[in-house]
Amino acid sequence: MATLEIECPVCAEVLELTDQDRAELQPGDVIVCDSCNAEMEITRNGGGEDFELELLGILTTCPNCAEEFEVTEELLATAPTLHASDGSEVSVVNCPHCRASIELEFEDGPEGRSLSSQ
Repeated sequence: MATLEIECPVCAEVLELTDQDRAELQPGDVIVCDSCNAEMEITRNGGGEDFELELLGILTTCPNCAEEFEVTEELLATAPTLHASDGSEVSVVNCPHCRASIELEFEDGPEGRSLSSQ
């Protein structure tokens, strides 16, 4: 049985899909990374390597109001990027609930990359 390995676009965790898994998946279905909880929509599921995903977003919690919100590619694409005091690169987004400015940073750890808010 062949296994398709897909790298999560957020944390680089390898997701493995067997032929049986793929037979159950249709374009429009959503899979979630076990490591970082990023949601990805299946946009194409043909035979062999003919498989594509689109990142829908990941959830984070606002450190100001404690409300959870989704961080999408569009949100990150329009967010300004700054250098934090420790030299790391962060994206600044506004919480949709309280409008607080939040610095988001992807951190490398033992379980791959993850998103943290500062």
